[in-house]
Amino acid sequence: MNRFFSFVISFVAAAGITWLLHEQSFTQAQTSVLFLLMFSVGLWLTEATSPFAVGLMIIAFLAFALGYEKFTDAPVDVKVYLNTFSSSVIWLMMGGFFLASAMTKTELDVSLIHLTLKVCGTNPKWVLFGLMTITLLFSMLISNTATTAMVIAAVMPLLLRMGSNSNARKSFLLGVPIAATTGGMGTIIGSPPNAIAAGALVNTAHPVDFIAWSIYGIPVSLSLTLLSWWVLVRLFMKNEVRLSLEDLVPVKNEITPGFRLKRWTVIGILSVTLLLWLTGPLHKLGAAPVSAVPLVLLPLTGILKGEDIRSIGWDTLILVAGGLALGIGLQQTGLLNHYAGRIAALHVPAVAFLFLLAYATMFFSNIMSNTATSTVLIPLGMSILPGHLKEVCIIIGLAASTALFLPVSTPPNAIAYSTGLIEQKDFRIGGLLIGLLGPAFIVVWVLLIT
Repeated sequence: MNRFFSFVISFVAAAGITWLLHEQSFTQAQTSVLFLLMFSVGLWLTEATSPFAVGLMIIAFLAFALGYEKFTDAPVDVKVYLNTFSSSVIWLMMGGFFLASAMTKTELDVSLIHLTLKVCGTNPKWVLFGLMTITLLFSMLISNTATTAMVIAAVMPLLLRMGSNSNARKSFLLGVPIAATTGGMGTIIGSPPNAIAAGALVNTAHPVDFIAWSIYGIPVSLSLTLLSWWVLVRLFMKNEVRLSLEDLVPVKNEITPGFRLKRWTVIGILSVTLLLWLTGPLHKLGAAPVSAVPLVLLPLTGILKGEDIRSIGWDTLILVAGGLALGIGLQQTGLLNHYAGRIAALHVPAVAFLFLLAYATMFFSNIMSNTATSTVLIPLGMSILPGHLKEVCIIIGLAASTALFLPVSTPPNAIAYSTGLIEQKDFRIGGLLIGLLGPAFIVVWVLLIT
């Protein structure tokens, strides 16, 4: 019932705001897309329905509202909105999801965590460093949500044995989601906003490939993660005793020759995919076409079965497709250019706008999906600053991963909070640290190397 009221309130609020903002010069298409934008943001904010359901609604709304004479006086070809399901962004993300599923199925993830903790020893601060490092690296290649769930599940026996009075336990539960979120900045496939930002640049004079994005993202990712580790050590590691790592979750399956062969197959496919991503400037293949390697070979070799493929994050892909369609609608109807012109008329320096966009992205990503936030702000920023398209896209894409203030700000936070071993107020540490310093650091770094 609460969801129903939230839905109704979102609809009424969207209609009211559209009526207030509507101008006589607006076409029917512009009015429809303005309402869709407000309604979608309302549903994302109130969580009246699932985020992916909003994505489906966006595509269906655009197809009917802009493509049929009964709903608009100037119907257009709506294939551009329906074809977002086959966007290069979607293929790129699917490749990452397939790799993540294969690594989990062959337990490469758990084995790597165990190896990392054995290398780090029993000093709590170095255990924290190891956990954050492995989380960071995994989040650059697979879903940060899956990474957080994997790492926390692997160390949960250790966390439970540490007791409620252990400050080190709190640092682990804060450090893992921080590293998962900042780690996602490092590569195009690390986070949906990254892929959306790169997708927005595909048809411009400044396309960004896998390596180019990593040049921007990895230094930011490493710097913010290392700073967070140092702060957590200073806050929580003053009088902690050494740990015993004997109670970690064991590897579930016996390492039979067949299971070992599957592992090496996954390692080989992962290595080839990474190599092709990293050598993009040489062979001229984009990141999305390279994703065909895991998409084809993992099912072909029998590593992934039908049930594995059905369980990947299709809801996230639908959300991203809907977000891409909304961005296209805002651009093609001229609505973004209209409001961008109004904002640009304020004559605020471009650098100030970049800082404003970075902090606005961080703020809205704390209270709604960072994918949705990027979907709205990237086209707006590109319209406001047409001479800084690359900077706008990269800054917003990276800043979307600086939202950590609330348990609901990002799925990694929600997973850590769901353990019941950490309080909501504890997230303020990472939220303030990354949220206040992150956007500024991102703007400065991007401007320095662009």
